[in-house]
Amino acid sequence: MTTSQKIAFGGGCHWCTEAVFQSLIGVEKVEQGYVASIDANRYFSEAVIVHFNSKCVTLGTLIEIHLLTHNSASNHSMRDKYRSAIYTFNDQQFTDAEALLDKFQSEYNGELITKVLSFHDFKTSREEITNYYFKNPEKPFCKTYINPKLKLLFKQFSKFVDQNKSIYIND
Repeated sequence: MTTSQKIAFGGGCHWCTEAVFQSLIGVEKVEQGYVASIDANRYFSEAVIVHFNSKCVTLGTLIEIHLLTHNSASNHSMRDKYRSAIYTFNDQQFTDAEALLDKFQSEYNGELITKVLSFHDFKTSREEITNYYFKNPEKPFCKTYINPKLKLLFKQFSKFVDQNKSIYIND
């Protein structure tokens, strides 16, 4: 069994999502861009593809972090651009992700709107906006929107966080 896997996540701004997953031990690469699924979800939405070592971080932990670090129970007007989704690459991953999402539902007051969808297509972001947070930690957007997510991540999932990344967060 291979330990290198990939899963895609959409929810909020892909700059935020990218920074969260780049901060984790066991995440080998994060591709920022736009993901499309099929049928009603065939239109592109901001997302990231996370390549990870399943011996270091599990699919369950990644999904739990994803739910925690975006508005996974808020069905706001921008959901076409920021679809709350877990995009899977095979049938087993789809089944596993659905079971994990059902398990985590009990931990949320409101109903999770996050959907498990089949991955269909990906468009990479322009180079100048990839790795956005770690290129621009002092920008107001990073301080206002990304730092709070990373602080929450460090607080609740510290054993999975690459401590070298914490130097970017200013109190």
